[in-house]
Amino acid sequence: MDVHELLLKVQNREMDLKTAEEYLKKLPYEDLGFAKLDHHRALRSGFGEVVYCAGKTTEHLVKIFESFAERQSNVLGTRASKEQYEAVRKLLPEAVYDELSRTIYLQYNVPKLEGRIAVCTGGTSDIPVAEEAARTAEFFGCYVDRIYDVGVAGIHRLLSKAELIRKANCVVAIAGMEGALAGVIAGLVDKPVIGVPTSVGYGANMQGMSALLTMINSCAEGVSVVNIDNGFGAGYMAAQINRLAIGAGKE
Repeated sequence: MDVHELLLKVQNREMDLKTAEEYLKKLPYEDLGFAKLDHHRALRSGFGEVVYCAGKTTEHLVKIFESFAERQSNVLGTRASKEQYEAVRKLLPEAVYDELSRTIYLQYNVPKLEGRIAVCTGGTSDIPVAEEAARTAEFFGCYVDRIYDVGVAGIHRLLSKAELIRKANCVVAIAGMEGALAGVIAGLVDKPVIGVPTSVGYGANMQGMSALLTMINSCAEGVSVVNIDNGFGAGYMAAQINRLAIGAGKE
């Protein structure tokens, strides 16, 4: 629940002033000691806080999700292990886990999926990163077309999906090896392309460095690049672009 929704509840007498005051005391953030949860972020940026789960103790992660659940606030957790999910689910059975993208999420208010984002991969091995991007975009209310295994080694596969890709407001191009996919797609469409280099590849791939350098050095216009394997960053940025496109279409 954001501040706008809170004020409406008070106005409509669905919440008393004392309860609202207690809620507002925790803004702009709630200090748990080991974490400061930014419950105000959705009001400021339009997107709620996302929790990076890797490296957090199980106890800390459970308490973080519990805090969001108490507020009935949607929350997405990335890079989560199955063990972390099981611990969260014991307390919050409504938690959902996707093993491929390694995401945990609570959704008390499921958004309507609007606009269109295309998430493309060079190969099947890039799909876990792609699913992180796709799940992130969907969590924030975007419709996603998944177009997988259309790498440049068989360019006809990509060209056969060109019409579908062109319908998107933004394209996320995910590839390891040499990472040429982002530049090729940018030469085919008139929409922003977000390149995601992955660590998929043999030794000279250097855990994604070769793909990163290819994407950064692309001669195709309209390509931006996020960090290696950063599906979340790409999905979030694509959701922002998609939201702007939707807003422009409604004007």
